[in-house]
Amino acid sequence: MRLGIQLGYSGEGFAHAVEEVVEFEAAGADLVVVPEAYSFDAVSQLGYLAARTGRMQLASGVMQLFTRTPTLTAMTAAGIDYVSGGRFSLGLGASGPQVIEGFHGVTYDAPLARTREVVEICRKVWRRETLVHEGKHYRMPLPGGLGKPLKLINRPVRDRIPILLAAMGPRNVALASEIAEGWQALFLDPAALDRVFGPALAEGRARRDPALGPLDIMVPLPFAVAEPTEALLARHRAQLALYIGGMGARGRNFSNDLVRRYGYPDEAAAIQELYLSGRRAEAAAAVPERLVRSTALVGRPAELRDRVAELAAAGVTTLLVSPLAATRAERVKDLAELKHVLINVSL
Repeated sequence: MRLGIQLGYSGEGFAHAVEEVVEFEAAGADLVVVPEAYSFDAVSQLGYLAARTGRMQLASGVMQLFTRTPTLTAMTAAGIDYVSGGRFSLGLGASGPQVIEGFHGVTYDAPLARTREVVEICRKVWRRETLVHEGKHYRMPLPGGLGKPLKLINRPVRDRIPILLAAMGPRNVALASEIAEGWQALFLDPAALDRVFGPALAEGRARRDPALGPLDIMVPLPFAVAEPTEALLARHRAQLALYIGGMGARGRNFSNDLVRRYGYPDEAAAIQELYLSGRRAEAAAAVPERLVRSTALVGRPAELRDRVAELAAAGVTTLLVSPLAATRAERVKDLAELKHVLINVSL
């Protein structure tokens, strides 16, 4: 099982965060993932991290496929892979209409079909094929104009950069299982993975090209080697309330839908109602304790071993942790402890 670091939405303090990533790399971290959402772009930060790290893999988590042309997405991924010496994985996601239409002014339509086409186009570009694509949503060259088929000038470091699709809904998860090297989950309860996601994963695997290899299942988790106290888990509880309650509208909130599928329909409805009415503290308090703890990785070493074994048994192959300890020294120490646990569990 790989050990990754999930960065937060960077602003002030990015330089300090990178210094910490360098220490995490020395402590055994295999991967660092940079988010985007509607914060600073992921690309500039990944380029900086490529220069400051030497061994660990880099990934976006996630770049929004609606906001860049497919060809620019492919060029960007090839560029980061180039400056990092072949260490980049392209994390892609459709985001949601709240961000895509509200912040970018781009129509949010046909996310599944667009994802499939974007992945197909990226792989053509990386293979340096002369780009001709006749899809429903993307056409290269545009018909009736002066455009002509072109191929990437540079020869990429790799002709197949790993693609990691972020997905929560059954059809999106099935698509990730079919066409991507990895699936970036969100708020994953390992005890519910087979029940909630098993059919979709199996559907995708039935159509999967064996050349893609096994699906990398990546799970973000708040993490600490400590007692799972309310105070330590408060930030995670608040984030759950934000996503379940506020990341989307009534009737179209992917995180809310996921929590309902986990078996919390009444709680999901209550959290959303409280959050959208401005009662955020009450919304956080309404998040079920079991959901908070099942989607975190917090405990003493013996508890962590049991949790990691549970995640591995569920099929998880990469942990993307967000260390919660108060100081950098404690966070690095915790990560080294977790790396030790992962090694022992895999033996």
